Amino acid sequence: MSLLERCIGRPASELADYPPEMLLDLKQQAADAVATAKANAEWIDRALDLRYSRVAAEHRLAAGKDTGAVSFTDGVVRVSVEVPKKVEWNQVQLARIADRIRAAGEDPSEFIEVTYRINEAKYNAWSASMRSSFDAARTLKTGKPAFRLSLADGES
Repeated sequence: MSLLERCIGRPASELADYPPEMLLDLKQQAADAVATAKANAEWIDRALDLRYSRVAAEHRLAAGKDTGAVSFTDGVVRVSVEVPKKVEWNQVQLARIADRIRAAGEDPSEFIEVTYRINEAKYNAWSASMRSSFDAARTLKTGKPAFRLSLADGES
């Protein structure tokens, strides 16, 4: 039984008292387990795609749609296959359309959602005075911390 298997279910407060080498080992075992599980899920998904993609495409065609969910049965198993819709808009062309709408005396915001963003690398390259003009509009949010452990001598 692996260290990870022996530690499953123990409180994190107990694990926090483990020596750093054990925490390193646990982290590596967990990362390996996640990678293995992900690879297995992708492998099974590939098999499902090979088995059901043609049937799902036929059902979508019969329903007159390119995307969305279709369901069918295979023996006693109900299979649902969803092809998500991913729409991308050409930003340059939308800006031109917005200009034409504005020139015609209409409000483009009635038709087009506009999102303003500043590339963080560009922002950081600006002078302090330039950045200060934008600071009131900038909010920094942090994500969940990611811990990477390795042996101090460079071995992993």
